[in-house]
Amino acid sequence: MTARSGSQPRGSLAAAVVALVVAAGCAVGGVGESGPQEPREPAPGQSRQASSPGPQTTRADGTTSVEEFKTDIGDAVNIAEDYWGAQFKASGQQFRPIRRIVPYQREGEVACGGQALPRNNAVYCSQGDFIAYDVNWSVAAFRQVGDAFVFYLLGHEYAHGIQVRLGIRYNFTIQQELQADCMAGAYLGDSVRSGVLKLDTGDLDEFREGLLAVGDDPDQPWFAEGSHGTAEQRTDSFFRGYENSLDACDLG
Repeated sequence: MTARSGSQPRGSLAAAVVALVVAAGCAVGGVGESGPQEPREPAPGQSRQASSPGPQTTRADGTTSVEEFKTDIGDAVNIAEDYWGAQFKASGQQFRPIRRIVPYQREGEVACGGQALPRNNAVYCSQGDFIAYDVNWSVAAFRQVGDAFVFYLLGHEYAHGIQVRLGIRYNFTIQQELQADCMAGAYLGDSVRSGVLKLDTGDLDEFREGLLAVGDDPDQPWFAEGSHGTAEQRTDSFFRGYENSLDACDLG
């Protein structure tokens, strides 16, 4: 995907959002919370900088370098902030960007709610108001799936932060997760339609491939704590938002 400057995303949030039943545990992706905390700093001598993963199967768009990954992460964050800022402003609400985006490399380097974040994960931690992601896993996915995956990944976790700001809670994590997929789709679809993002050849396929990779096992009960939805459910939710904007995401 290619980021463009100077254009503003379109669309607006519902004017009123009714808070739903609060779920037990967390309402964010990946980690059960009992009061999230600030991310722990790495021990002395440890670095937050990404180390290059081993050889990966690389798509034809040539997405390989860590520097390109960092640029895409930065673009995704900036576009998400602009997008959601515009939606809140249109609804007469004040927008607060997510405080921090934290890359990590080792299990336990970052904690949320007293729980160490595992490898191969990305989460939004609500009380600390930060997104954390395993940088090595994310770079490997970027290389294997393509750069569109980075914009989806950031968009999904940013959507969890928006859910918290709007007071949205569900009984089951799968509801929270599928709504975040829809919101990520809306952020990306609206940004493409407004000219903020330009789709490159194969980007839509990369979205589908990435969603296939993060779907739950088909045997996992939908009501289980931590369920995110099958690949089919996640793909449907994402593209419903992508094609129809936020009106498709049941925000209120």
